[in-house]
Amino acid sequence: MIKAVIDRNRQPGRFLLTGSANVMLLPKLSESLAGRMEVLTLWPFSQGEIRGVKENFVDTLFSGKSVGWSGKSPAMSWEELLESVVSGGYPPAVARQSAARRDAWFQSYVTTVLQRDIRDLANIADTTAVPRLLSVVAARAGGLLNFADLSRTMALPQTTLKRYFALLEATFLVQLLRPWARNLGQRAIQTPKVYLNDTGLLAHLLGVTVDRLKGEGNVAGSVLENFVLMELRKQCAWSATRPELFYWRTVSGREVDVVLEDRTGKVVGVEVKAAATLGSNDVGGLQALASAVGKNWARGVVLYTGAETLPFSANLHGIPIRRLWSA
Repeated sequence: MIKAVIDRNRQPGRFLLTGSANVMLLPKLSESLAGRMEVLTLWPFSQGEIRGVKENFVDTLFSGKSVGWSGKSPAMSWEELLESVVSGGYPPAVARQSAARRDAWFQSYVTTVLQRDIRDLANIADTTAVPRLLSVVAARAGGLLNFADLSRTMALPQTTLKRYFALLEATFLVQLLRPWARNLGQRAIQTPKVYLNDTGLLAHLLGVTVDRLKGEGNVAGSVLENFVLMELRKQCAWSATRPELFYWRTVSGREVDVVLEDRTGKVVGVEVKAAATLGSNDVGGLQALASAVGKNWARGVVLYTGAETLPFSANLHGIPIRRLWSA
């Protein structure tokens, strides 16, 4: 019906089709509308959207200009940052002032998505399997996606597990980050890392609070990495640069949390540290990536919880995490 109407009049903007599932990952559609639609992904609010600030951090990274983040960042305590992390970006959750009320909203949201939306997409006999899979993935956020290990943990065949995981992707609950490599073919075949789409949801599934994150550095580090990745992904959606996102890891153990590559091949590396101070050891991965990239290297930054911008070299800086939405 819509296809026929569009073909009679190609004036754009006459229809807005919404849904909670990724139309590109649905198993079947009566009409693909290929060449007749533009697909927009609406993520949970970014930190800039929550605060009424227009963010240009991603474009600044690729600008080639001197970094304009000198001096101290506006004051933000570790506890305030963690509160933003566990609140996430879903508008109804952000609007709830107490952790208990947010937790109740996330519980209802997960139940609704997993019991209604996913059942609309596929015929699943075991209604408890997909919620369990989401919880297991949350516990491994920031790690490599290992279907063999997940299969053993959940006592499910890999074929079934991969089908359930595809449903989590289709409903935007999980996100994959693929490895960066010079060889384009290697990017598709190497193992991706897995994250959740929102750290408020992640904190709910892990049962973590601000107080627990303050006392458990390893958990705080992985949750903070997930937070930064999704903030960058949201900004990429409206940036002029529109880079792709990857991670980088070598057999020798060198790694960079997030690699951004624009359409010209320019590369930016971003490391995330749940620490208030930085040293030369914290930029080793970025220096190794810069060497591997060569002439296409644009800039490297370490996002950390301190307040000072720290220059390690002309195109390598330590940047307060708050600059993500105040730049």
